[in-house]
Amino acid sequence: MNTKHNTQSQYRQGWSLDERDPKFIASLMPYWKWFYKYYFRVKTDGWHHIPEKGPLLLVGSHNGGLASPDTSMMMYDWFSRFGIERPAYGLMHQSIWTINPSAANFAVQVGAVRAHSRMGIAALKRGASVLVYPGGAQDVFRPYTNRHKIELAGRKGFLKLALREKSPIIPVISVGAHETLIILGDCYQQAKQMNEWGILPWLFNVDPEVFPLYLGLPWGIGIGPLPNFPLPVAIHTRVCPPIIFKRYGREAASDRFYVDACYELVRSQMQQHLDQLVIDSKN
Repeated sequence: MNTKHNTQSQYRQGWSLDERDPKFIASLMPYWKWFYKYYFRVKTDGWHHIPEKGPLLLVGSHNGGLASPDTSMMMYDWFSRFGIERPAYGLMHQSIWTINPSAANFAVQVGAVRAHSRMGIAALKRGASVLVYPGGAQDVFRPYTNRHKIELAGRKGFLKLALREKSPIIPVISVGAHETLIILGDCYQQAKQMNEWGILPWLFNVDPEVFPLYLGLPWGIGIGPLPNFPLPVAIHTRVCPPIIFKRYGREAASDRFYVDACYELVRSQMQQHLDQLVIDSKN
């Protein structure tokens, strides 16, 4: 028996766009629908900003720990509106394949690929859309007091991808999802010290970037970037107007000062949209 081939079949590696499985996605839709309608009671708007065809770079700020319920609810909306056959790929942190290969196996069948520029480029060139959450762990585990703050963590790879491939950026945001897991704070420095003392020798085999302290299911009080089950909080998602830059192409993507300016433009516009969504959600 070819053990290597068997392992790759069981735990997909995320380096191919062809690992996405429309039949598997279809089998999930009834379950997503129940969570969408009854558990999270999702309200959504702004979908008219998505054109009927063509590749797009969707840039989001996600919430609620590893469960990230606004991400799955956004994907449910996408498939409900545009059909399962219209592909959208999500760039997923490569550490997931080490931390939780079963979760990675599940995610790639829905459309997750490795968070690497080559995968983003391949998807856009194929005519598919790409969903990226630049803030990563710092975003999804940001403290509750920062729940209404856009956190992109200074990462600009998504901008270089958009500029190089001449793709507009469409922000996707939400409120409510960050309250499905109450992040009290980040204990990363304390956990790092404990690791140096030999108390948490496993921690830095895969650097988690954050080490949150939180309230939520199923742990009650939990610590560390562990899987969680989201609390049943209402979520409001919004697709924002596209952001178009003045310059595109390889030269623009290589211009550090221009990339920095584009980053600040995206961050500030996303923050403005999120501030407005917070107001709208209270009305």
